Amino acid sequence: MDTTVAIVGGGPAGLLLARLLHRRGIGCVVLESRDRDYVERRQRAGILEQGTADVLRACGAGDRMDREGEVHDGIELRFDGRSHRLDFPALTGGRRVTLYAQTEMVKDLVALQLQEGPPLLFEATARAVEGIETDRPRVRFTHGGRERTLTAEYVVGCDGSYGVARDAVPPGAQRRYERAYPYSWLGILADVPPSCEELIYAHSPRGFALHSMRSRTVSRLYLQVPNGTDPADWPDERIWIELAARFAVDTGWRLEPGPITAKAVLPMRSLVIEPLRCGRLFLAGDAAHIVPPTGAKGLNLAVSDVVVLARAFGHWAATGSTDLLDGYSETCLRRVWRAEHFSYFMTSTLHADPDQNPFQTRLQLEQLDRITSSGHAAAELAENYTGLPLSSG
Repeated sequence: MDTTVAIVGGGPAGLLLARLLHRRGIGCVVLESRDRDYVERRQRAGILEQGTADVLRACGAGDRMDREGEVHDGIELRFDGRSHRLDFPALTGGRRVTLYAQTEMVKDLVALQLQEGPPLLFEATARAVEGIETDRPRVRFTHGGRERTLTAEYVVGCDGSYGVARDAVPPGAQRRYERAYPYSWLGILADVPPSCEELIYAHSPRGFALHSMRSRTVSRLYLQVPNGTDPADWPDERIWIELAARFAVDTGWRLEPGPITAKAVLPMRSLVIEPLRCGRLFLAGDAAHIVPPTGAKGLNLAVSDVVVLARAFGHWAATGSTDLLDGYSETCLRRVWRAEHFSYFMTSTLHADPDQNPFQTRLQLEQLDRITSSGHAAAELAENYTGLPLSSG
């Protein structure tokens, strides 16, 4: 097989990049190791920045999002028995976020890909990316029981933090910056209408809690738990009691429990790879960086990566110039590190570290009080949460 751009990974980054390249008339092939059913069922993020939603609309993948997604104008912060809402449009000049599960976004992109092209191969397991320092790199993969090779002019690794694309980079050619957090999230899906209109982020002496939702009838909630926690140690009744205790405020608000349909533990970590390009190989999405989910940046960073990359490929195809491709890593890393800092800030401010002392807890409460009492501090959080404009680089 031969194409212009080989895309390893059929998650949101790989699928959106293929869509953007297709609309620019640039040939590509997407290789996804899992089957379609698995890809369309993976539970992931659900908050789309203003810019992400705009990109989906612009590339023809936003119709169902606009019909079924929930536009949110703010979030609620709870701490020290108090509740405070941040009004995003008022703080940012009109920017909002959209609640639309990554699962649904992927379904929309898969449907477009299979209907309009370019090729998307499920159960195509990449074994190695080779020749990235040559002008014809290749991806060795298995599909339908056969060993095959996809040759291209460029390869984009969108295959996550444990994929094979990064393995093609020679030792010493990239640097890793990472941090593992001393706690995890226990996430649940529950068949019960959300007890809130917008997301609730709760700081509590018992640990962090987050109330999100998947739809008007399905709630998505998270609890801070120790690393290594077994979900089986958390029966349903214990989960609801703990969530209610962490969300408690002096307003009479009540958390409605319901049947829990799924539960899983999510470790928390931060990771950045530099640079994001080596030879003819580019990294995007989770293959390039990981953020803790507190700031809702993971999916949105993947989108910004591929928007920058698609523009660069379009410029190359139209002019023959590689200037934008050459600047891909530097351009993306500015935004990546801003998102990493914001995610770290949200995580460290809202979670209780196992070794935290009373002085550190008071600093967290002071920071939260600052956000809720200062328009400047609130605007800084709102601007980062809703997303910096994609055109800013």
